[in-house]
Amino acid sequence: MEYTEQVMDHFMHPRNVGEIENASGVGMVGNAKCGDIMKMYIKVENDVIVDVKFKTFGCGAAIATSSKATEIVKGMTIDEALKVTNKMVAESLGGLPPVKIHCSVLAEEALHAAIQDYKDKLERGENPDEVPSEEPEEIKFV
Repeated sequence: MEYTEQVMDHFMHPRNVGEIENASGVGMVGNAKCGDIMKMYIKVENDVIVDVKFKTFGCGAAIATSSKATEIVKGMTIDEALKVTNKMVAESLGGLPPVKIHCSVLAEEALHAAIQDYKDKLERGENPDEVPSEEPEEIKFV
């Protein structure tokens, strides 16, 4: 299996690894077939993602797509970030082997889950930075 230089760079030197305390939104998804689990944290100020971090349990492609997705959305508005697709993530890494496309889907889904968590808090009238995100009882497998 051939990986691009960009995929290898993000795997060997992932950006934005970790978690954000008092995150505005947290999303966690997994892939039942391969066992990858991805958790993404966002910090939002004035509708802009000012910080984003991830924790991924998975293969090199899962780590690389998580890392790249965080780079892409940092500084975007919520609406802009919702338009980020797995295809955009994969293309920005110079492509992925067909059997690893699901990793970019996880990155998209984790990001969208974190944004939805943020929006849910707002809808409930809560301050997203003061109300901890609930840990899911089970991982949403995509």
